[in-house]
Amino acid sequence: MKKLFFLLFCLATTLLTNAQVSTNIYWIQFTDKNDSPYSIDAPDAYLSQRALDRRARLGIAIDEYDIPVNPQYLQAVADCGAQLINPSKWLNGVSVYTNNPSVIESINALEFVAAVRNCQDYPEAQIAKERWMAKEMMPAEAPRNMYDFYGGAHDQVTQLRVNELHDMGYDGTGIMIAILDGGFIGTEDYDCFDNMREEGRFLGTREFVYGSTSVYTQSTHGTSCLSTMGAYLPNEFVGTAPKASYFLIHTEDGDSENIIEEYNWVSGAEFADSLGVDVCSTSLGYIGFDLSQWDHPFEHFDGHTAPMTIGAEIAASRGLLCVNAAGNEGDGTCTLGIPGDAEHILTIGAVNSAGQRAYFSSVGPTYDGRIKPDVMAMGEGTYVASGWGSWWPYYNGDGTSFACPVMAGAVACLRQALPYASVDELFEAIRQSGNRADNPDNQYGYGIPDCTKVLDALHVDDTFAQREDIIAVYPNPAKGNVRISLKEGCVAELTVYDLMGRQLKTCHFNGFNHVGIEEFLNNLTGGVYFIKADASIGTQTLKLVVAN
Repeated sequence: MKKLFFLLFCLATTLLTNAQVSTNIYWIQFTDKNDSPYSIDAPDAYLSQRALDRRARLGIAIDEYDIPVNPQYLQAVADCGAQLINPSKWLNGVSVYTNNPSVIESINALEFVAAVRNCQDYPEAQIAKERWMAKEMMPAEAPRNMYDFYGGAHDQVTQLRVNELHDMGYDGTGIMIAILDGGFIGTEDYDCFDNMREEGRFLGTREFVYGSTSVYTQSTHGTSCLSTMGAYLPNEFVGTAPKASYFLIHTEDGDSENIIEEYNWVSGAEFADSLGVDVCSTSLGYIGFDLSQWDHPFEHFDGHTAPMTIGAEIAASRGLLCVNAAGNEGDGTCTLGIPGDAEHILTIGAVNSAGQRAYFSSVGPTYDGRIKPDVMAMGEGTYVASGWGSWWPYYNGDGTSFACPVMAGAVACLRQALPYASVDELFEAIRQSGNRADNPDNQYGYGIPDCTKVLDALHVDDTFAQREDIIAVYPNPAKGNVRISLKEGCVAELTVYDLMGRQLKTCHFNGFNHVGIEEFLNNLTGGVYFIKADASIGTQTLKLVVAN
C-alpha cells in the first residue's frame, strides 16, 4: 500500500487510537454561487476585520472565492437526508455523511449539483497502515546539555539566522499563525507553552475531522510542530516565533488515508483566512490513499490539479503565507506530497545541523518542471516537544514535518518586519537568500535561507520598528475637513483603498500638494478606508474611518 506520509520520520510518536472508519463520506460539488445572500460589497459578514485589513494592506480585492457556499444549497442537501460536515467556499462544495444510497441519488438530482465524489474508506488498508506505523522506531531522548537562550533549539534557530531577527525585535509579535495538523495531544500541559497562554497568544482551536470531538486527540504530531515555533522556555527551549499568536486546526484523520482529508484542509485554511491569519504551517502531504483510485500520479503534481493544491493556491492569493513540508519519501522523480507542488507556497525540505540534506527529504521536480522543494531547514535532529508530558518532554526528531514549522516561524518574523511585502515578494526573497540560490536543484531547492539577507533585499533594517510615521491623517474618525501631512523631507506615493481592497486613488505626495488628496478624502462616503504611503524610508498604512 502506498502510504500517506505524515511527514514524521519516527512515526511512533503518533498516538494510534481505535480505528474510526467513516465509510460513507461524500464530496458534493456545486455548480455556482448564484442567488447567494452574501455579497462582495459586504465582506464583513464573512471575513473578520483582521482579514479585511490584510487584504487592504496587500492590495487584494474581495472576489467570488471569498463568498461563502450558498446556504440555500447546503439546506437543500441537508433536506435530502445527508449530514453536512465541512463546506468549502474556495472549492464551492460540501462534504457530507450518509449511509443511504437513495440520499445520494436525491442530491445528484439537484440542479445546482455538478458532481458527487464517493470518499469511502477501505478498512483493510487502514489496518495495514496502523501495523506499518507500529513498527517504526522510537526516537532517542534529546541530550540535556543546553547551549544558550535557545536551549536545545539553538542549531535550528541559528541556522536560519532567526536569532538575529529576534535581536532586532522581530520575534513574531502581532503575527497570527495557524497550524493545520493531525492532533495536538499534550499541548495543554507543556510548560514551554505557558508564556503563550499567560500572554493570551493561544487563540483557540477548530476541528474539521468528521467524528472527532477535540483537536487534543489522535496524535502528538501537531504538538511537536507547534513547539518548534511557539516554545518559550529560556535556556531550555525557545522556538523560531516565540511571541507569535497561535490557532490549532485539526484536518488530518490519523485513523485513515482518505481523499476527504484534502477537502478538510481547504476548509481549515478558509477558516484561518477568515480569522486574519498571517502564516499557515502544514506538516501534512498526500500521495496515496486507502483506495488506489484516489492516488495522485505524477501528472497531478502540476500546481493546479489536486484539491489541496488548488486550496493552497487560493490561500496564497488571499495573502496567506503557506509553508508546507516537502515529505519524507526520499529520492526519486517527484516524491513530494500534495500540496508541495503548489507554486505560490513555500515547500520545505530537511537538512541536519551541518546543512547536509537528510536522506529521507522528498525531492522534485513538479510535473511542469518547477524546482521543489523551495528551501531547506533543520529537520534531522530537530529539538521538539514529544507530546508525552513530563516523563519524556523533549527529544530530537527527524522529518520534514519539523523543518516546515521551523521555517514557518522564521516566515512569521519576516512578516512582522515586512508587513507590506506580497506573498510572492517575500517568498522569492527567501529563495534568493538561500545558500544555493546561484545553482538551485531538486535536492536542496535554493538551499538554507539567511533571514537577515531577506531584510536587506526588501530594505528593512534594525531601526525600522522605531521610525516615525511617514504620514498623518486627522481628524480620525473624520466627517469632512480631513487633513493629511507628510514627514519632513519625505516624498511618497499614496494609494487609497476601500475596505474590500479596491484601489480608489494613487498620487505622488510631497507634502505641499495636499489640497488634491484632501479634497478626494473629504468626498468619500461613510466607511473604512486605508491610505498606504510608499517612501524611501519605508511603507506605512493608516486606517481612516469616515463618518456618514
